[in-house]
Amino acid sequence: MKITIPEFSLVVLIGPSGSGKSTFARTHFKPTEVISSDYCRGLVADDENDQSATPDAFEVLHFIAAKRLAAGRLTVIDATNVQPEARKALMALAREYHCLVSAIVFNVPESLCHERNHGRADRQFGPHVIRMQAAQMRKSLGRLKTEGFRHIVTLSSPQQIAEVEIERQPLWNNLKHEHGPFDIIGDVHGCFDELQVLLQQLGYVVEKQGEQEPQFQVTHPAGRKVIFLGDLVDRGPATPAVLRLAMDMVASGNAFCVPGNHDVKLLRKLKGNDVSLKHGIVETLQQLEQESPAFKQRIETFVDGLISHYVLDDGKLVVAHAGLPAPMQGRGSRAVREFALYGETTGETDEFGLPIRYNWASDYQGKAMVVYGHTPVPEPTWLNHTINIDTGCVFGGRLTALQYPENQLVSVAAQRTYCDPVRPLQPVVEPVLSIQQQHDELLDVQDYTGKRLVETRLQGKVTIREENAIAALEVMSRFAANPKWLIYLPPTMSPSETSKQPGFLEYPEEAFAYYRKQGVARVVCEEKHMGSRAIVVVCRDEQVAQKRFGVINEGIGICYTRTGRRFFDDAQLEAALLQRVQEALAASGFWERFETDWVCLDCELLPWSVKAQSLVLKQYAAVGAASRGALGQAISVLEQARQHGVEVAALLDTYQQRQRLAERYVNAYRQYCWPVNSLDDLKLAPFHILATEGTVHIDKDHVWHMETLAEICRADERLLLATPFLVVDVNEPASVEKGISWWTELTSHGGEGMVVKPFEFIASGPRGALQPAVKCRGSEYLRIIYGLEYDVPENLNRLRSRGLGAKRSLAMREFALGIESLERFVHNEPLRRVHECVFGVIALESEPVDPRL
Repeated sequence: MKITIPEFSLVVLIGPSGSGKSTFARTHFKPTEVISSDYCRGLVADDENDQSATPDAFEVLHFIAAKRLAAGRLTVIDATNVQPEARKALMALAREYHCLVSAIVFNVPESLCHERNHGRADRQFGPHVIRMQAAQMRKSLGRLKTEGFRHIVTLSSPQQIAEVEIERQPLWNNLKHEHGPFDIIGDVHGCFDELQVLLQQLGYVVEKQGEQEPQFQVTHPAGRKVIFLGDLVDRGPATPAVLRLAMDMVASGNAFCVPGNHDVKLLRKLKGNDVSLKHGIVETLQQLEQESPAFKQRIETFVDGLISHYVLDDGKLVVAHAGLPAPMQGRGSRAVREFALYGETTGETDEFGLPIRYNWASDYQGKAMVVYGHTPVPEPTWLNHTINIDTGCVFGGRLTALQYPENQLVSVAAQRTYCDPVRPLQPVVEPVLSIQQQHDELLDVQDYTGKRLVETRLQGKVTIREENAIAALEVMSRFAANPKWLIYLPPTMSPSETSKQPGFLEYPEEAFAYYRKQGVARVVCEEKHMGSRAIVVVCRDEQVAQKRFGVINEGIGICYTRTGRRFFDDAQLEAALLQRVQEALAASGFWERFETDWVCLDCELLPWSVKAQSLVLKQYAAVGAASRGALGQAISVLEQARQHGVEVAALLDTYQQRQRLAERYVNAYRQYCWPVNSLDDLKLAPFHILATEGTVHIDKDHVWHMETLAEICRADERLLLATPFLVVDVNEPASVEKGISWWTELTSHGGEGMVVKPFEFIASGPRGALQPAVKCRGSEYLRIIYGLEYDVPENLNRLRSRGLGAKRSLAMREFALGIESLERFVHNEPLRRVHECVFGVIALESEPVDPRL
């Protein structure tokens, strides 16, 4: 005997003690799927037969069941469940979490239950208990359907129980295996001519065969499919033709369709029910008078079989006529169907007597994109990863389709106004800010506090600890630039493994060896400018800044630090820099080549002293001056002592050596510091084209980034600095030696060193993703970081004991969060979703790492 149960449902086992429920549950379900009342009794009382613990045990049972149902997991209740009161609580859970309920009844002979209980030392209770439970169960059999059980199976013998085979059936709304591409079409309302034109614009071939009972064959050369969002009928001039085309497309497998409230109203009328003859159904019925009874029956069957909503593309897309909140998606209940058809109203009416609808999309935080219609809008607008594409064609507006996954809108204008709306369509006025941008004006602190798990494509879930989140919130709230600009923060970077080369803490061979060991053949070595990391966002003009970023009266972009602060206190200097970058982009043909109006660049801004001026003056310069002054005095005293015959030669030699080191220290930091009085004193060295409209450029290799940016830099070489680079084959000794020589030349005059990256932007090794870059710094630069005498052998040995593990783990997590934030932005996700990742990078920066790094 085969029992079919929905893949997501609450399965209630009903039967007296000893009827075989627990054995059945162990045989057919995972241990984690079964919640046993006996087990819960044991959890709270250490004794599964302690009846005094029953109330607490069922509290635990209902709590666990609620958590599983909230997560969309099949749940089996193993208890007697013979009393209506016990089942009532379970039915309430099913309604709360919108799941179907199945009952499997074990109506076996009482004598068998007595026999089984006699064989169990822990079940020594009188026969009256079984008798009472069996009587309650039999009394329940006739009322299970009215209680709300959709699937009821009664098993009457051990043989029948033993022959059961459980089949799990996907919910009808589960089309996760359908990946598209799709063309999702809003409310048609009988506008057949506009539908044909729209299909043609979308690339479909529409062929009509026959006249009396015509049939439509609709295909797309690229295999795309249409999804109709319901309300095919009413108000428009050609409802039968729209229905024919939609039904033929669905029947041929070239379309899906969800029901609209007008479609369901027509269904009720065709079934002979009384309906209100308003809102266009009269015109539909008049048009159907000319149709055959067979066609009307086909309509009835078609609409009756439509599913409330669909979940597609591995759960990334949800379509429903009136939309659907996240807790209802992929679930089956009357409440789900009602919401999908009608939405939710506040209980109030507007000045036109129409119900005021609750704007569920303003609170939506689900992962799936939701595409819906139902309420006519002048323009489709994204809000929290949802979009309403009913643009009121029948009211003289347009018929609109959303192409998925491209998220491109295609629409055709109505040929005329077929029906005057009760509530006039608002004229299309370009708003100062979009609805989404208005919604993003106020960010909710609850989205950024407490422990959080941020889902990333590259690293899975990244954990943000509560204590780190608090520190990050302080930084973001007090120091950050306008958050609407902050679409990315760069990751920290790990150095290469510590070198054993005499006199060196870092050396290129270790950087090459890291990637060689991971199976990466080629690396790109880029000169590491001694500047400050800068993220530069540049728009083509201020209109783009407003439209794409929601930023008003702040110019064409921003230059900010790796912690999200504005780089310049001088707004005019920043504006001048951004204007020069914009002009270089325009001169190099960048906007046209990339089909974009904005770009996000990862750069180094020189000199180092622009950002680190206070550090330079208070620490490095002060250390250098103090060291040279003190050492000079000490040497003078020692020389006087020597002249008086005191043996101080060894000590004098030590202090003179230190003086030479102090001079090298001062010379080292001075290379990276010079006065900045105007834009002419700055250099900007871009090294990544991070993102443009619709694209995050991590699919290109690093040479592509270097060469593309060099073209832009040539358009303004006074400001823009092309980064020198070298490709090294880590398996070829000659190439490795060339890379080492290149680094030696860079660092011999005090240069900072180089960054070594895998040739591909994202590289993987045997154990997963690799470091996106490792830095290899020169000796004189490290003197600035670690002090005058860091390379004295005993000091160098201490520094070589540094641990890279935590730093590299941090770098990978921050890198994944940075890429995730960019991808979310280019996919037009809400700002809170972008900032979840940006905020995560700042939070991770407060994690402790080895200070020797």
